[in-house]
Amino acid sequence: MRHDEGDFTGERGLRIYWQCWLPDDAPRAILLVAHGYAEHSGRYGNLVDYFVPKGFAIYALDHRGHGKSEGNRVEILDYDDYLRDLKTFYDLVRQRQQEPLFLVGHSMGGGIATAYAIKHQAELDGLVLSGSGIQLPDRPRMQRPANLELADTLSRDPQVAEDYRNDPLVYLGERPQTTLDAMRGIPERTAEGARTLTLPLLVMVGDASPLGEGPRGQDLHDTAASAVKRIHHYPDLLHEIFNEPEHREVMADMERWLEERLAE
Repeated sequence: MRHDEGDFTGERGLRIYWQCWLPDDAPRAILLVAHGYAEHSGRYGNLVDYFVPKGFAIYALDHRGHGKSEGNRVEILDYDDYLRDLKTFYDLVRQRQQEPLFLVGHSMGGGIATAYAIKHQAELDGLVLSGSGIQLPDRPRMQRPANLELADTLSRDPQVAEDYRNDPLVYLGERPQTTLDAMRGIPERTAEGARTLTLPLLVMVGDASPLGEGPRGQDLHDTAASAVKRIHHYPDLLHEIFNEPEHREVMADMERWLEERLAE
């Protein structure tokens, strides 16, 4: 396995960090990862350890204001800056690799990946979502209980929460008002656009997560017009299904779906 890293200039001139993990031989396919809110691309070691030995290349960026990328922490002025950064990163990856490419988004990164796919689905071979979905207007919004830290929603493995709290690249503060303003209306916009999705779609959700992505993931699956789509519900798993004790079972489900797409 080889590791590489670099950066590119994103929207508004910010330096955006990226890294990749490559198999020793030519990759069979690419997984392009969009991480979740307040975290970073370095928290996907289980995904790397599972898929790179199987011949997949994994590329991941740190969103603006996250991880090793520049920007005020978790702050955005325009939600579409996430999508424009992701497009720049996609083009960078395509300069390096031409194999089939699957966009993988977790949590907030799943929302970003979904919004990106709505605009650019012709350039993707599939969309894989973890702990994400859409907010339909007639569905009640799920809010994290006020007395529950985000770290405690992630995994039933207590070490995951401990590592999260002690990770200097994880943001543990309040969400800036500028970010809240920039996010206003985005869930509804993404839900409407999801009706136009036709690319292969895999949705995976932990139904025990207090963040409520089980119903939202089902709504995305049911709303998308994709002829090839599948949803996996994991009744006992929390938000970060890639970091749960059963993560290899989750990734085996994901692998089967990817292999089916590569065999088509």
